[in-house]
Amino acid sequence: MIFETERLLIRRLQEEDLSGFYDLESNPEVLKYADGCVKNLKETKEELFGFIRKYDEKNNYFWIYAVERKQDGAFIGTVALINSKFDTEIGYRFIQNYWANGYGLELCKALINYARKIGLQRLIAFVIDKNIASKKILEQLFFKVENCFLNEELQLQETKYVLEL
Repeated sequence: MIFETERLLIRRLQEEDLSGFYDLESNPEVLKYADGCVKNLKETKEELFGFIRKYDEKNNYFWIYAVERKQDGAFIGTVALINSKFDTEIGYRFIQNYWANGYGLELCKALINYARKIGLQRLIAFVIDKNIASKKILEQLFFKVENCFLNEELQLQETKYVLEL
């Protein structure tokens, strides 16, 4: 376990997560504000196993973890910590069936505490402006707008948020 909340466990991805991970990566609604690229089962499996291999890399800076619901052990999404020299980008995705349950806010609160505990100084997040739910979460947690720009890949307005820890 990496960290936990009242209802969630955040842990390393496992091969057994493939079915849930595929539900996440094959849903265009989940991905429409991310890269927009729906993956087939083979692509999803390659990506999952690649993330799992990264845990053992010496200079890994790209951490993707599973989000599991405590009550039943269900894989419900992922959370990311992507380190650079100056800050750490966060990101999260939930399987669509688990939207609108307060998991995003709960996860992000605990993620901020975890980031402080491991000595991070600054978190950033990039959110497509149409993703109202994610914008609300970051604003509730006192992330500040750093800048706004056009996401060239998706051709949508995007905002970079920053939280000094």
